Amino acid sequence: MTIVILCRGNCSLSECISTYMVAMAAGDLLVILINVMIYYVFSYHFPHSFLSHTPVCKFIIYMTVITFELSVWFTVSFTFDRFVIICCPKFKRIYCTKRTAVMVMMIFSTMIFTKNIPVLFAYEPELIINNFQWGCLANLVYFSSPFGVACSWFHSVWCIWFTFTLIILFNSLTVRQILVTSRARRALRSHNNKNQSDSEMENRRKSIILLFTVSGSFLLLCLTANVSFVITRMTNTTYYRADHASPAYLTTETGAMLKHLSSSTNTCIYTATQRKFREELKKVLKYPWALIARLSKMLQH
Repeated sequence: MTIVILCRGNCSLSECISTYMVAMAAGDLLVILINVMIYYVFSYHFPHSFLSHTPVCKFIIYMTVITFELSVWFTVSFTFDRFVIICCPKFKRIYCTKRTAVMVMMIFSTMIFTKNIPVLFAYEPELIINNFQWGCLANLVYFSSPFGVACSWFHSVWCIWFTFTLIILFNSLTVRQILVTSRARRALRSHNNKNQSDSEMENRRKSIILLFTVSGSFLLLCLTANVSFVITRMTNTTYYRADHASPAYLTTETGAMLKHLSSSTNTCIYTATQRKFREELKKVLKYPWALIARLSKMLQH
């Protein structure tokens, strides 16, 4: 629904920011479908379906890593675009275009798909029945090898801590620039009517509210999973999924739940912060009922 609303282009947003928001919505949708529905729900409740075939299972795990990284880096790209808009007025004419946004999305997608190819070799069949491979079991040789350990830590640094650092950095610089600009504009407008509205500052305020709520919710919801990953790796803590009382299990699963929840918050954020989006959302929600009413009238006649 969010993708449809944004693609219609009636939310008074530039083509550039709409492209990033559509990309984030698409990435979040993939996380919900693949990571949550297929991996956590269908694979668990239907253990003897085709999803348990080892090649399919490996591909699902591969896609769970990719979809979440896409969602993360699309959020970083959106944050950087807002930073350029406010802090780099000369560069924004070149960078903040729909064409550049599409290119950025394509480059990140290609890099992420390529970077995670080793995930396909990190798991082995759990069972082999009549020469048929079932299930996916972590390959201890791979994960204990220097290459496997390096890939695991690189994933944490690349997808988690590096993105956290970038988002915090860009947001801090953006806030600093807004404060400096606000003081300058107030000084220039001090001799004018104080009740006169400043449309430019109002637009910037709305843009910043959108930026901070999107990036802030992402940081908060992913923090538990990131801290849990580092602690379990540094302490070499292991647990079995059946051991539901294990602190490592509880922390890891809670972090995973919150991390995936971050893919469901952006639509609520758009609804809360964007008046035009709320209006378009109402139209979309009313459309099926209006269509049913028209069909009823046609049938009556």
